[in-house]
Amino acid sequence: MNIPIGIVSTGVYIPEHYQTAAEISAASGIPQEIIETKMGFTRKPIPGPEDHTCQMGIWAAERALAKGNINPAEIDLVIYIGEEHKEYPLWTAGIKLQEAVGAVNAWAFDVQQRCGTMVMALKVAKDMMTADPTINTVLLAGGYRNSDFIDYSNPRTRFMYNLAAGGGAVVLKKGHEQNQLLSSHIITDGSFSEDVAVVAGGTKHPISADAIEQRLNYLDVMDPEGMKQRLEQKSMQNFIRVIERALEKSGYTNADLDYLAILHMKRSAHDHVLQHFGLADEQSYYLSEYGHIGQIDQILSLELGVESGRIQAGHVVGLVSAGIGYAWDSCVIRWGPPL
Repeated sequence: MNIPIGIVSTGVYIPEHYQTAAEISAASGIPQEIIETKMGFTRKPIPGPEDHTCQMGIWAAERALAKGNINPAEIDLVIYIGEEHKEYPLWTAGIKLQEAVGAVNAWAFDVQQRCGTMVMALKVAKDMMTADPTINTVLLAGGYRNSDFIDYSNPRTRFMYNLAAGGGAVVLKKGHEQNQLLSSHIITDGSFSEDVAVVAGGTKHPISADAIEQRLNYLDVMDPEGMKQRLEQKSMQNFIRVIERALEKSGYTNADLDYLAILHMKRSAHDHVLQHFGLADEQSYYLSEYGHIGQIDQILSLELGVESGRIQAGHVVGLVSAGIGYAWDSCVIRWGPPL
């Protein structure tokens, strides 16, 4: 017997501080028009003095719990879905988040797959809830501020100039028939595993004054042309494939998709995906005023979709992500009460 697992509530935290396309243009030398039209964002949230990574996840989790009228003591498991770049370099943020929200009866751990983390973690959570009769309510939450690693003087990383900051959370409950989480599909390709990294700070290149002077403590692309050529052959193909396979596993076809919660990427790529699935602009949400908040994008798109009326009861909703490394993830939700 398949017990339904549904989304009870979501929560998003967006910092009050923003960086505009004009400011990024001045820092990078890229014309403002290119940033707004081709890169696809007019501004993006950046962290303020108190907007630490786990803390933003805590604030998002508190909002999700309040919206869902969830007593934190009901939570059985906390999965931290935020970035590795957080308050402390070596630290289990999920345990801090568990304590901060009052999940006194839960246990916690961190998962990581770059910008694919949240969609991947939904599968992990559902599989654990299905396998373990003691896990009935799960909180997934975390924050993201990898914008800290962007050096606007480095043109090799211009495709990441949209990196922003924020927090997101999802509450799942076993036996919750609304907003049912269905099937997922994930692809990873290790041939891209060392193409993008913060070079200094690990065991290969410990942090040092010399490393900082060389700006090796920022994100960089080791072989930009080679990565571009290899990625162009696989990225969009795999991006579309994970959506189609998640739909197929959930018992649907491409034509059944009503809304796609998609990460922020350049406008032409976003439009290509929508066209492939026969979706109109109103069947997704282009995050032009948010940029790319990593693995938080899909939660933000869900909330914006519901608030704007683009997501309605009975809709088949797809979530899709792509993460450096390289990973492509998708899952399907049947929104609203059971038909």
